[in-house]
Amino acid sequence: MTVVAGMTDMTGMASAAADPRSWEHVPVPAEVRPQAALNEAVAFGPDRAWAVGADAVGREAPGFPLMLRWDGTAWQRQDLPGIRWQGELLSVAGTSPHAVWAVGRDSAGGARLLRYDGKAWNESRLPSGVVPTKAVAGGGETWLIGSRGGAQALLRRDGSGWQDVPVPPGSVYGLHILAADDVWAAGAGVPGATVSHWDGQAWQQTVVDGFPRSAVGSVLAVSPTEVWAGGTAGFVGGPPGRPIPPLLVRFDGQTWNTVSVPTDFGSVESLAATASGSLGWVSVARSQKWGPPGSTPPLVPGPDFLAWNGQSFTGYGEPAVAGEGESWTLRATTVPGTETVWSVGRADGPEGTFAPRILRFD
Repeated sequence: MTVVAGMTDMTGMASAAADPRSWEHVPVPAEVRPQAALNEAVAFGPDRAWAVGADAVGREAPGFPLMLRWDGTAWQRQDLPGIRWQGELLSVAGTSPHAVWAVGRDSAGGARLLRYDGKAWNESRLPSGVVPTKAVAGGGETWLIGSRGGAQALLRRDGSGWQDVPVPPGSVYGLHILAADDVWAAGAGVPGATVSHWDGQAWQQTVVDGFPRSAVGSVLAVSPTEVWAGGTAGFVGGPPGRPIPPLLVRFDGQTWNTVSVPTDFGSVESLAATASGSLGWVSVARSQKWGPPGSTPPLVPGPDFLAWNGQSFTGYGEPAVAGEGESWTLRATTVPGTETVWSVGRADGPEGTFAPRILRFD
């Protein structure tokens, strides 16, 4: 294992004011009921994207699976005929518009897996005992992250079925799949945040941040000499609710180095690629910075999105939405072949509730 040993300063943050573009709020369909939430999105083109979550979640009610589809003009709620259970959809991914998968959980804690074949969504059978939490696709591959019998499990779609793949030590929270024998995994273990690489035979794991409680949940492999991973830095002690610093690390083909970002607290929630596959965006949930000395409160909002131009970051804030607060989650995904980026999640709603949030940059 190689422990990260270095600090790269790339905080030369440009002003977003120089770019006339900005993140814009896109409304959800009117029929989506109060206290809905979105968990993830996947896009296949300017007129085809999916977003999943839960609708009508009450203080004690479990809610219902929520599926939205973008048609190039607006988001439309999709009917899920035959799917009558209560619960939510956690994740969505696909290798093509005719092979999309959604992972869900019903109100009894049961695992659910849906498949879209280009015409309709239908339930799909899972291997016995597997409880998936996330679907990931790339390089013509579809994998599931989940558990079986209390232990973590990874499964790869092979023809018409799912096959187990060995799991690296610790926990896996995110994957970037380039091919069946070229997969990067972001996670955490006893030593701290870890990134592992699968060559089709075995995992090679690296500790990228050895501080206690550090973890990475997103990973983006640009090339063998450029791999990024993001999450939260480690911390020790502190009062309940203490802000946690974000963690962004970069592999140069030899070592992993910590990359400074222009915000002091928050969690790197997602890494989104450009149309060419390089790093384009870093989203930071609950981003905060230290205010001027003596300011009250001492923390001020930080940039929610960081655009990377290959040399430095440009910070962008999410737009204000009437009657709602800031986002809790910012899951970004790029529209293939374009500069458009979607972000979906859950935001603070009125009177202590929450609301679905969809943002777009193009």
